[in-house]
Amino acid sequence: MEYKLLVINPGSTSTKISLFVNDRELFCKSQFHDAPVLLQYSHVNGQVPFRYQVILDMLAEEGVDPSGIDVFVGRGGSACTQPSGVTKIDQKLYDDTEAAVGGSEHAAKLGVMLAWRFSQNYHKPAYTLNPTNVDEFCDYARLTGIRGLYRVSHSHFLNHKAVAEAHAKALGKPYAECNLVTAHIDGGVTTGAHSGGRMIDGSMGADGEGPFAPTRIGYVPVLELLDYIEAHSIDDVRRMCSRSGGFVSLFGTSDANKVHALVEQGDKKATLVWNTMIYQICKSIGEMSAVLCGKVDAIVLTGGLMRFDDIAEGIRERCGWIAPIAVYPGEMEQETMAFSVLKVLRGEAEAMTYSGKNVWQGFEGITF
Repeated sequence: MEYKLLVINPGSTSTKISLFVNDRELFCKSQFHDAPVLLQYSHVNGQVPFRYQVILDMLAEEGVDPSGIDVFVGRGGSACTQPSGVTKIDQKLYDDTEAAVGGSEHAAKLGVMLAWRFSQNYHKPAYTLNPTNVDEFCDYARLTGIRGLYRVSHSHFLNHKAVAEAHAKALGKPYAECNLVTAHIDGGVTTGAHSGGRMIDGSMGADGEGPFAPTRIGYVPVLELLDYIEAHSIDDVRRMCSRSGGFVSLFGTSDANKVHALVEQGDKKATLVWNTMIYQICKSIGEMSAVLCGKVDAIVLTGGLMRFDDIAEGIRERCGWIAPIAVYPGEMEQETMAFSVLKVLRGEAEAMTYSGKNVWQGFEGITF
């Protein structure tokens, strides 16, 4: 049977779609959105009508009528934490995604919201795969020094998992037998540690962790941040965590091409910022290598910013002694979403139903 699948992938600086007929990609289109455009919306949910129209326009450019599409697949996030795998989008998942009950406001959540809107308008099913809130953390990755406050799994899980599995295959080993460190480097930057077929730890890029990036603040000293909040507002800082930090705060743009052009021109400020980002990525890779006790089969670099060769060069210089470094420019998200949902449609795999409950329910036998 022939299935047409529309894959919807909203990022912090772009909206990407792909149309597949079974496992064949007919086209892939992406539209970049600079931060000033998206910051017109006070909340990420407010972007839904704008991005919906962007998708309709891109489909129209290709002469595609949405009513002829069989399945809508959206990237996801912001709901309760979930196991890895394909999940059917339903009203409960939509509602929890819209309300961000998982606590992370990331543009990836719009994938579920947009796929559900298309699903409702055209009466077709919708699915998501490995949203940003997939939780495979080990217990050591959760605990903090504040009672009742725990680290939550919020990361570019879809692409981390996709490139990790792809590189394991390239090594000729099962993913479950590999120890890998992955780094997704784009509008946001996150790193992950993979062992036993799970991403057991990772930085929470939209939560104020890890390296700063085109739209993210990264690690910030807590006391200095409290002083900043007193002079500004909590809402300001929430926006900066995932939308208006990093390059946006430092340059007024999330466009890495513009910043890198300044670097190539010898601009001192741009060079300092760019190289500091690379430096912080290396620190985060080092953290994930320590999680794996230094037993790392490979460091796998991926994401849109890997189009800039100096990022890989900088990481090799600082981290090449840890393990071989592999580069997968861009991402594998579109095909991974399409192929995984196609297996469900063919009856080769089952889709999960969103439970509305977090994967992790506390430390077994321990009460704080």
